[in-house]
Amino acid sequence: MTYMTSEQLAEKLNYTTRYVRNVLTQEVFIEGRHYVRPFGRRRILYLWENIEADMFENLAPEILMANGEKCHG
Repeated sequence: MTYMTSEQLAEKLNYTTRYVRNVLTQEVFIEGRHYVRPFGRRRILYLWENIEADMFENLAPEILMANGEKCHG
């Protein structure tokens, strides 16, 4: 696992550090999957492999069909 600070992640994703902390951490990322708080402290470390995997997972559009299956268009 690659652990990153919010500054490192912001640079890698080309966002501001403030956006990573206030928007992504609060609304998009899930604690335990995308970031951890080591030793129960305030500092947050982001897990790059999980963030990258989730970014590319949603690239292919899925269309729900009437029979419940998904069409990967």
